[in-house]
Amino acid sequence: MPYIPENRREFFDNFLRQCAGHVQNEGELNYCFYKLATLLIEKTGESYANLSMCSSAMEHAKLEWYRKRLAPYEDRKIAEHGDI
Repeated sequence: MPYIPENRREFFDNFLRQCAGHVQNEGELNYCFYKLATLLIEKTGESYANLSMCSSAMEHAKLEWYRKRLAPYEDRKIAEHGDI
């Protein structure tokens, strides 16, 4: 996951916090991911490189989510309930 400077994080976090406050379900979250990528393509132009950039960013964000949030959650639950 590419880490960005703190001041850029603050800029994005303000918008994302507001958006997250309105998301009510998986479908809406999916729509937000899709729409953000769509708006970026509208801004940068449709090309293989730009479409691939969006797809790659989504995939890498998924992997980072798994590594940082889901795997530790699973480890806590294994410790709590035992392994399979």
